[in-house]
Amino acid sequence: MYVTENNKKNFRSILLLDEMIAHNCQFKMVAEPDDKVLEPYFVELMAKGYVTTSGTIYAATAKGKEAYEVFNKRFQEYLKLFDIFSFVDLTRGEFAFARFFDFDTDTEWDNFTNDERFEDLRIAVAIFKKMDPAEIVFMSFINEKRIDTEVTGWQMDLVTDEIWHEIEEICTNALKPEQLGTPDVIEDIVRQGTDLMMNLLKEEQERRKEEEEEMRANNKNQQQGTVVEEYETVEYYEPYYDPWYVSPLWLVPLFLW
Repeated sequence: MYVTENNKKNFRSILLLDEMIAHNCQFKMVAEPDDKVLEPYFVELMAKGYVTTSGTIYAATAKGKEAYEVFNKRFQEYLKLFDIFSFVDLTRGEFAFARFFDFDTDTEWDNFTNDERFEDLRIAVAIFKKMDPAEIVFMSFINEKRIDTEVTGWQMDLVTDEIWHEIEEICTNALKPEQLGTPDVIEDIVRQGTDLMMNLLKEEQERRKEEEEEMRANNKNQQQGTVVEEYETVEYYEPYYDPWYVSPLWLVPLFLW
C-alpha cells in the first residue's frame, strides 16, 4: 500500500492549512453545513498544536505555518525536479522538456506532450530516491488542479477515500525502476533528467536577466516602490547531480501525529 493513513492525515491537513493561510478562508468553530465534516480534522490539528482558535474561527499556529512552509518548499522543488520526468520517450531516450522553450502557449505544449510515446517516470524516480511516491502524486494533483476547493462539496471529497484510492491506483500502476531494465537504467535516466533540469534553470535565469535589463532600459523598475523579485540560484540544485541525492526538506516529517 502506498497511501497510508498517515498520508491521508498529512494531505488533508496541508489542504486545510492552504485554505486558511494562502486563501484566507475562515473556518468557523460552529461550522457551516458544508464544513461540518471537517470538524474532526480541526480537532486533531488543534490537539497537536497546528491550529488554534481566534475568536470564533480556526487559525494556523506558528507550528502549523512552519509545516505548511516546508510543504511549499517541497512543492517548488517538485515542480523543478520531478516534472522533468513526466514525459520521457524511453525508445529514443528523449525528454519532452528538452523542447519546453520551443512552445509559446500551454495548448501547444499540451499537444506536444499528449503523445503515447512519452512515459511518466515520476514515480519510478521517487522510488529510486527512496521518497514517498504518494506525496509526489498528491503534488501532481495540486499542480494539475485535480483537487479544487472552489467546487461545491469539496469538503466531502476531502474526507472520503475517492481521491486517495485514485492516488493509490496511480502509484500501483506506474512504471517502477525494475521495469525499466537493469539498475543502471534508472540511474542514467535520473542523471540525464538532472542535466536537463540544470540547463533549463540556467536558460530561465538568462531569460529573466534579459527581461530585467529590458525593464531597466525602459526605466520601469526605477520607479519608487518597485520590487524586484529574487529567484533561487541554479547553484542551489547542484547537489542533485548526484542521482541519489535527496534534499533534507524531504526528510523532515510534515506533521507529528
